[in-house]
Amino acid sequence: MTPDAIEALFTRSADGYVFARWSRPIAPVVFGVDDATLKTVKGAIEAVVALAGHSMAETDPEQGANLMIFFFREWPELLEVPDLDRLVSGLGPLVAQLETEGANQYRYFRFEQTGAIRACVAFVRMDAELAELSAEVLALGLAAQIILLWSDRAFRDRSPLAQAGHNVILRPDVAGVIRAAYDPVLPAAARDASHALRLAARMGV
Repeated sequence: MTPDAIEALFTRSADGYVFARWSRPIAPVVFGVDDATLKTVKGAIEAVVALAGHSMAETDPEQGANLMIFFFREWPELLEVPDLDRLVSGLGPLVAQLETEGANQYRYFRFEQTGAIRACVAFVRMDAELAELSAEVLALGLAAQIILLWSDRAFRDRSPLAQAGHNVILRPDVAGVIRAAYDPVLPAAARDASHALRLAARMGV
């Protein structure tokens, strides 16, 4: 990938270049799925975390779970989840906006003082489009999108996944960016677009 292409993956429509990765081990919890799907989702997260060279944990010492994933049918269901509005500020207006837009996914991130990702609450509304996907494809795509703070436009026109024979995998360029982003030499957060040059250099290595 060119530095410009990498820069575009982290350039937000409102905030310019914003990069962040996790600094603490990821401790996930998943709601709204059966045991088989739960295993698939956690397996996909483990695979992407391993690709990044990062780590997972059973619990976060301060937060319990720092990655919370909700599967549901309609956005208003979130308003009935106890204390969710304490985790996601402005939950009511957000739900109304997402329902109006017809969105089927949303990720809400919280950050450390350093700018690194501290926690993520991921919402997946199982509409007709997502219902057509296998659990493996849905889980891998979700895992790829929570491992970094991508631009809100990063995968709008092209999925982070690719077909390899009968299997679905991460696109090699996306996998390369994830590996490079977790190089310990690089900062856990950045707002200068020159950071994309450093990512490109690590991908070259």
